[in-house]
Amino acid sequence: MERVDLLVKGGKIWTPGGFVEADVAVHQEKIIALGLLPADSEAARIIDAKGKVVIPGLIDTHTHHREPGFTHKEDITTATQAAAAGGVTLSVGMPNVNPPTTTVQRYREVIEISKRKAVVDFNHNPSGTVPDEIPKLAKEGCLAFKIFMVKDTGRDYPHMPGIGLQNHGQLFRCFEAVGKTGLPLMVHPHDQDLMDEIEQRYWQRGDRSPQAYGKAYRDFDGIIWDTAIATLIRFQKATGTKLHILHMSTPGGLEMVRRAKDEGRPVTAEVNPWALFLATWENVEKLGPYCLGFWVPDEHADALWRGIKDGTIDVVGTEWQSPGGEPQIQDYLRLFLTAVNQGKLTLDQLVRITSYNPARIFGVYPRKGVIQIGSDADLTIVDSEKEETITNETTYTRVGWTPYHGTKVKGVPIYTIVRGKVVMENGKVVGKPGDGEFVTPMKN
Repeated sequence: MERVDLLVKGGKIWTPGGFVEADVAVHQEKIIALGLLPADSEAARIIDAKGKVVIPGLIDTHTHHREPGFTHKEDITTATQAAAAGGVTLSVGMPNVNPPTTTVQRYREVIEISKRKAVVDFNHNPSGTVPDEIPKLAKEGCLAFKIFMVKDTGRDYPHMPGIGLQNHGQLFRCFEAVGKTGLPLMVHPHDQDLMDEIEQRYWQRGDRSPQAYGKAYRDFDGIIWDTAIATLIRFQKATGTKLHILHMSTPGGLEMVRRAKDEGRPVTAEVNPWALFLATWENVEKLGPYCLGFWVPDEHADALWRGIKDGTIDVVGTEWQSPGGEPQIQDYLRLFLTAVNQGKLTLDQLVRITSYNPARIFGVYPRKGVIQIGSDADLTIVDSEKEETITNETTYTRVGWTPYHGTKVKGVPIYTIVRGKVVMENGKVVGKPGDGEFVTPMKN
């Protein structure tokens, strides 16, 4: 074999059929060989991965880069530096920026900024709230559309006007428009009328605490989530649109998704790390807004873990923003690797929900999401035995804090490689703004 750009030698490589001991040869951004390569193979750089696990780079389809408009909170460079530090090689932004991405011109502006500033590969999901813009935006190369069903009480941020729909007739019209593009429609499920009624009951008692907020979202066994999910799944059945439901957190919602999948319908589901690792009542009491104020009772969290194991949940999305979110993208692989070490899921299941499944759902497979000849050389090398403590001091996000400060983990990404280029090595981000590339759907 001729001299190549990069050799990753001796690792335990994830493939859809299982793990294999193999070397990976990379040249001109692509994987060109996979197997036990000759010992004298030459490369511009060789990484010894013996005793380590090599998985496809993580794909986070639900991130909030906050640029333009909110760069005092986050920007594309700091967000994608955090992605690189966490093993993420493709980060997809959301439309709640300022101005919100509801038109082609605004979408193009975000992409141009990202080309200059992103450290890892990227895309941006525009809002699907303007039916006439939807077909034009699809031609620009977006991976999906995003609609919020939520309207914030007493504030316009982070769910500002223009990106949300509570009127079911308008929502149905947008379902139809997105369906014609063949792209997925990501929806934040929320029954605003019910939330207003339930939340006001706490306010009438003089309780506006984070605890009241957490209880309101979970009252009546999560009715504000489940009624919205029922509506979305019925709209999907009527329109045939590919539906991707965000923020799964209730047993009732999981059961509805499970039934839709059993019927062979294109319905997929996301879980956020906060629902599994952060949203305990103890943390609501201790952290308040620093854990979103969301509460996921233990029995609901147990249902989410079962949903990962049985395939009801397809994807992990970090949903990073603040307020209304918290830093997750740098930490979530560490948290899930720790869960693997604890037996809560298998490493194969982890790779599928963080890379393989999102690549397939959002149309970038097999360019992304798999380690095979011809694919982009997006690799995350993991030390499954390494232990460390997550701290505020090592976070790359602009906010400078993590809700997981002080959490001990076992399992750490030690290299992040984007198209053959090392962008993170042993916890230090070495990639530069502009290293990221705009990734569009594969042509069928």
